[in-house]
Amino acid sequence: MKTKKLGNTDFEITAVGLGAWAIGGAGWEFGWGKQDDDDSVKAIHKAIDSGINWIDTAAVYGLGHSEEIVAKALKGMKAKPYVFTKCELRWDENGKIYNSIKKESVKYECEMSLKRLQTDVIDLYQIHWPSPDNEIEEGWEVLQELKADGKIRFAGVSNFSVEQMERIMKIAPVSSLQPPYSLSHPVTEEEIIPYCEKNNIGVIVYSPMMSGLLSGKMTRERIEALPDDDWRKSSSQFREPRLTRNLQIVEKLKEIGKKYNVEAGAAAIAWTLRLSGVTAAIVGARNPEQIDLLISAGNLTLNENDIDEMKKLIT
Repeated sequence: MKTKKLGNTDFEITAVGLGAWAIGGAGWEFGWGKQDDDDSVKAIHKAIDSGINWIDTAAVYGLGHSEEIVAKALKGMKAKPYVFTKCELRWDENGKIYNSIKKESVKYECEMSLKRLQTDVIDLYQIHWPSPDNEIEEGWEVLQELKADGKIRFAGVSNFSVEQMERIMKIAPVSSLQPPYSLSHPVTEEEIIPYCEKNNIGVIVYSPMMSGLLSGKMTRERIEALPDDDWRKSSSQFREPRLTRNLQIVEKLKEIGKKYNVEAGAAAIAWTLRLSGVTAAIVGARNPEQIDLLISAGNLTLNENDIDEMKKLIT
């Protein structure tokens, strides 16, 4: 799979990376329902064996469980992929999630992530959300301290606006940004992606298939049958009036995918990768069979005619 340099880091990362949100499992506010840990480990192994060289997780995914599963899958490997994780979303003894980017909170989170990941250093450590907004400078300063202490290699952010990135860049350069970006959420390309490209900030887009909605395998019936503990069941993108429009997009993606002998989801992911300012895309997988989609997407280059057809879906 083709690779690209991530911002101001020395990482050459594959066009698609494995997202570990869903493998956090059920039992927390933003879970994807019940998940088989053995399937998760097998998915990670297949991704690495297929050439994917980075995994993105977060402390909050499964309230620590995702990081533990990533560590379990990587244990004993000589050539390990890059592992990216995040701080800022905390939880209390009852599993209630809250936000904090205060110095002691971030330092504690980093130590806990290092422990769960069974490593001495985190390749890329990111502030998950810019919340509370008035703490982003303090949080960014702490990440620089963690970098100086050798706890993390590089620091990035997720879901930050241009204005927020400009604020923290007065303290230190930003290595990467994770923004949402897809045919269903194209607004990111208007200001955020060009700003990052201009300032050498790597862009790792998330939800390029809108959490599976643009995969080509999601139907009204399947959405209705999602378990109550799957956060997508209450997502506005999975409900009217947006659902009808999203399913119309899927039909066009299926048509375009057939030209390249790939699934609709691969076309959706490849569309986000067409921009020079996008470094890579995070795509989740819950079992080894789903890894084939990631590989086909990472190796797919859409022609200009098909890109133009896809652009019409959002105008």
